[in-house]
Amino acid sequence: QVQLVESGGGSVQAGGSLRLSCAVFRYDYGFSCMGWFRQAPGKEREGVAAIDGGGSESIRYADSVKGRFTISRDNAKNTLYLQMNSLKPDDTAMYYCAAGWRRVSCNDSFFSGRAPYWGQGTQVTVSS
Repeated sequence: QVQLVESGGGSVQAGGSLRLSCAVFRYDYGFSCMGWFRQAPGKEREGVAAIDGGGSESIRYADSVKGRFTISRDNAKNTLYLQMNSLKPDDTAMYYCAAGWRRVSCNDSFFSGRAPYWGQGTQVTVSS
């Protein structure tokens, strides 16, 4: 059974930084799309960043995080990361890691949240 485990969330002041990690188990990690999503209270889940596998590693970001967040992956460690800098109160949300179908590249469907595998989430709270 595929398992994704997020860590690294917490509370920071505006302008601060956090680094989220997502450890992936029992999954053909290196060849598939991986991404980060978030959901704030009362809002719909939104795609934050996604990165392709299979040597492509093409990346997509939501406009709201471009220039502040960086997604990366370490295939040797089966781990996905999200470096978040210049955090804003609007970034407050539960952040989820997701994995796409094996050997399928990132696409609009994935970024809209249609991913088969999800982690349990890690809370990020940014105070002003």
